Amino acid sequence: MRAILNISLPKPMIEEIETEVTLGNFATKSEFFRHVLRFWKEEKLLRELKASRADFKAGRFKILNSLKDLR
Repeated sequence: MRAILNISLPKPMIEEIETEVTLGNFATKSEFFRHVLRFWKEEKLLRELKASRADFKAGRFKILNSLKDLR
């Protein structure tokens, strides 16, 4: 299911988006924003993984002996 989201952007940003669409890098402005959101989510996940690795290296982890330990 899709929904419509209206946003306000400065004119230079709008021009950049329109240029990307005109150059054929994206089929539509919506596709551009979907791409940006996917990239943002990937970066967010990467930051979370890096933080988890840092915690693990620092010894901040729990050894699980069974699924009950997840609680």
